[in-house]
Amino acid sequence: MFFSRFYEPNLAHASYIIGCQATGDAMVIDAQRDIDCYLGTARRERLRITMAAETHIHADFLCGSRELNAVTGAQMMLSDEGGSDWQYAFEHHGLRNGDVFKVGNLVVEVWHTPGHTPEHISFLVTDGAASDQPLMFFSGDFVFVGDVGRPDLLEKVVGTSGSSDTGARQMFASLQRFKQLPDHIQVHPAHGAGSACGKALGAVPSSTVGYEKIVNWAMRHTDEEAFVKELLSGQPEPPYYFAHMKRLNKEERPLKTEVHIPHRVSPADIQEALDNSEWVVDTRHKSAYVVGHIPTSVNIQDIKSFTTWAGWMIPYSHPFFLVAAEDRIEQLARNLMRIGLDNIQGYLSGIEEWKGEGRPLDVLAQMTADELESVLQSEDLYILDVRAATEHAQGFIPGAHNIHGGHLDEHLDEIPRVGTVVVACQGGDRSMVASTYLRKEGFTNIINFPPGFGGWESAGKPVEMPPATNA
Repeated sequence: MFFSRFYEPNLAHASYIIGCQATGDAMVIDAQRDIDCYLGTARRERLRITMAAETHIHADFLCGSRELNAVTGAQMMLSDEGGSDWQYAFEHHGLRNGDVFKVGNLVVEVWHTPGHTPEHISFLVTDGAASDQPLMFFSGDFVFVGDVGRPDLLEKVVGTSGSSDTGARQMFASLQRFKQLPDHIQVHPAHGAGSACGKALGAVPSSTVGYEKIVNWAMRHTDEEAFVKELLSGQPEPPYYFAHMKRLNKEERPLKTEVHIPHRVSPADIQEALDNSEWVVDTRHKSAYVVGHIPTSVNIQDIKSFTTWAGWMIPYSHPFFLVAAEDRIEQLARNLMRIGLDNIQGYLSGIEEWKGEGRPLDVLAQMTADELESVLQSEDLYILDVRAATEHAQGFIPGAHNIHGGHLDEHLDEIPRVGTVVVACQGGDRSMVASTYLRKEGFTNIINFPPGFGGWESAGKPVEMPPATNA
């Protein structure tokens, strides 16, 4: 049996190839959209990708099953569970609970494991050439290491009223079946630590059924009501682009079988884009951006959170340009491709050429903790906390107003355009995204607070807590 895991850290996404070396057949599970990694592995291992399987209609990335089908002819093995609202709207081989199929000598049994989504399935795999006992369980977004998939995405992202409670109860039932599996079976999930598809995912890449019975909080629950209450509490804010991904993964969409590398443009091209109100995204480190940047460009740093914040902020219908280092363009293009942000019009390699032509640069005002404390009582001060509501609820800078950074476009009329607006997050990265987005939207009174709430608290500054509520 051949097995290989592929991990995309920006999305905390894991995908897999399993194959039969005797027959040369292989299947990819929950593929990312840029499929060259699978093609290269199959070529090196002398395997043919004959199947592309998905555990469910993903929300956080574009699944590459259709790209694999287009290039290799791989049969798409997709769920037909969950009811009419959760059916894939393109041709595929439909799978239902109890179905069994083979990849060479590998035997794959389909489990319907609803909870995260109604159509979710998992794959129980037996290496038929070695044993008649199952060996691996590909759990998708059902069981993670130390956590289980959140059931509230459909309600929060798609607007399916009441689905959170229903999904949580389905998850409880699915877990009862999972617990009956032998302890030795390996568990290979579709996500790791940092994914927004759960709230407490572990960083260990894989697990076993026995390990999860010991460490996974969800496995310890025997009371359904208590389980539902804990599962639905404290889930992270889902990014905007999740709804777009759900639709594109379910319906027909443009295929990209190769990575498109954007071309280099001139400062004049960037100026023309700005004159047309198009987006320019500066991916440089925040320390470089604050001391000199192209006016109205938005800073989304080329760090681990780049893909998620690009999905939060960049409109899918708009063309956009990047400011980025030459040696990072291909990787950034891949990251954006993975969530369907295909409208990259080109890139400027840093700002040296822009400066060399004598074009104007802006700087972003910043404030220290002592400076902020000295003006806390000012009547014209508005502190904007762009963290998640769950973070804000654990304490905040006195008087701060909480608007999640990814939701600013819905609340622009609530933020004053006179006086001083100080933007804070936890450690200074998200506040940079938010500050620069607000400046793009015409706010001229923005000051970034680099220490964030973490720096404020560690400096011993006063902390405000939300009012107590009766349970």
